[in-house]
Amino acid sequence: MGAQPSCPLGRRQRQQLQGQVNGMLRTFLPCYRRQLAAAVLRHISQELGPQDPAGCQLSHTKKLPRVREHQGPLTLLQGHPPQWQPTFCVLRGDGRLEWFSHKENYESGGCPLGFAALTGYTLLTSQREYLCLLDDLCPSSSGDLALEEPLRVLEEPVSFALFLVHPFRAHLCFCARSRKAHRAWRLGLQGAIRLRATVLQRSRAPAACAFLDAVLLYRRRRGYAGGDDGILGSDAEVLSAELMRELLPGLRAQTLRSLRGAGRARARACAEFLDAVHTAVLAWASSGLRAFQPEKDALLAALERMVRADLEQILQQRALGARRIEAEIQGAVEACLCQKVDPQLPQLTLALLSPVEATLRAVRTLLIQGMDRLCHYLRKNPSGTRLCREVYEFGEIPWDPELMQACYREAERNHSHLVQLAKPFDFLGMRSLVFGAQDLAQQLMAAAVTTFLQLADQCLTSALDRSQAAEQLGKVRGLVLKKFTSDSETTRWRFTRDCLLRIFWPFVWSQLRLRCNLEPPEVDGDILAMGWQVLTTEGVYRDVIQGLLLQRIDRELKKILGASDRACSLADCSVAQWVQEGAEEEADAQL
Repeated sequence: MGAQPSCPLGRRQRQQLQGQVNGMLRTFLPCYRRQLAAAVLRHISQELGPQDPAGCQLSHTKKLPRVREHQGPLTLLQGHPPQWQPTFCVLRGDGRLEWFSHKENYESGGCPLGFAALTGYTLLTSQREYLCLLDDLCPSSSGDLALEEPLRVLEEPVSFALFLVHPFRAHLCFCARSRKAHRAWRLGLQGAIRLRATVLQRSRAPAACAFLDAVLLYRRRRGYAGGDDGILGSDAEVLSAELMRELLPGLRAQTLRSLRGAGRARARACAEFLDAVHTAVLAWASSGLRAFQPEKDALLAALERMVRADLEQILQQRALGARRIEAEIQGAVEACLCQKVDPQLPQLTLALLSPVEATLRAVRTLLIQGMDRLCHYLRKNPSGTRLCREVYEFGEIPWDPELMQACYREAERNHSHLVQLAKPFDFLGMRSLVFGAQDLAQQLMAAAVTTFLQLADQCLTSALDRSQAAEQLGKVRGLVLKKFTSDSETTRWRFTRDCLLRIFWPFVWSQLRLRCNLEPPEVDGDILAMGWQVLTTEGVYRDVIQGLLLQRIDRELKKILGASDRACSLADCSVAQWVQEGAEEEADAQL
């Protein structure tokens, strides 16, 4: 490649890295334990509390989110020095990319030459953009790139390029054979990146929610209060990325000093060295979380028993603490909201709603096209093999990146405008919001397709003739669209609400700490030994502040959407509602 580390990842460096991973786990796991308690309490209180009267009208699919598998020849830049070499690549349903020397090697069950789980990657399709990225990673000290050692193999023009880049993993450079193949690979890789990134966000399990909250708590305690894309990926990947971001400046400076060569070759070599570090960090983080798994399972079971047995008393204690804290901080919170949040809330709400509504319209249009196509073939040939194939293809719509592309593209609208609006609040997680909207489109489409096929299977029998079957299917179509409309309205409100909370909450919290010199006390140790300390002081502060913020958000959404009772139907999302329920239960108990 023209630039290699003067020495590999040595024993001393591995020991130092392992010590840093262990240190991170010692700091993080107490945060995780406390958030597990809070998540279990929140989950059970919502489960046993008033349920959303609207609910979900569509049936949820039992299929796990996945990427449509794709395979074919690609040319890969590899070797030392790097050369473009033909390979056969396979994109797996779980978002992993593998490459083999030949198709025959793959079909015979041979081991791949290499593989990559696509978490955290960004896909570039412009050679110029990729070269600029390399120049930014390793700028010339003289400012004259012509004096540096060239990486000629990359500077030669290539067609149909696919560059997979990562902040601390080796870059993957591919070329497709044709424009059609390039588009298919581009859509597939983008879907794989999104699938891998949102694995925790899609889960509603208490453990997943607790982990995300624990990461944010861990970061706040290390001096970072803003929101960003640092929670994309699996639990081990998120923790590994967290440590890598802390180590990255020092590692990059150290590595560049030890590399021969210059410029773009050095940048690629540095990425390969960081990849070796990340691989080691990820292995140790995974091992640490696996070792914690038995304790976590036991803790979750014990917490669930305790919380279910004493839920009423816990909520009473929580309501007492919440009223006291709200009385202390309401003035400061209101001042922050009036000065900082209120002026930007209308613009930001509209900017979020616009792409979400366009995404939902695109999903509806695609759903109608699919149902109409199926109805057409039923009228034409109700028992033919073509109809069977059409039914299968209809069921695959949510996983077809080509068909879903219009929906995904709408979710990216206003991206740059949103970035500018969120910038004053130190929110840098716009990529995760876009991924969330795209996931939402896929999930809603999957639910609608599942519902249509289930209802069609129930109403279509062999006793019906062609016209009767078509009439029944038309009724199913109308019912599914009615259910879809209901779920779309709830989804639009809930998603926009959650996004606004993610943008504003860390900012308001950091402002409150500055204004009030607020540093809620916390107690480390075994949660179960603390009795009511499933209600941590910081947790109650968080819920009170979020409750006050959500009142503003709900009011703005009602104003824009004109939904007089929509917020009341989303009690399961409302922290403010949870506070109120606890206060009412306490009042009833006193009577």
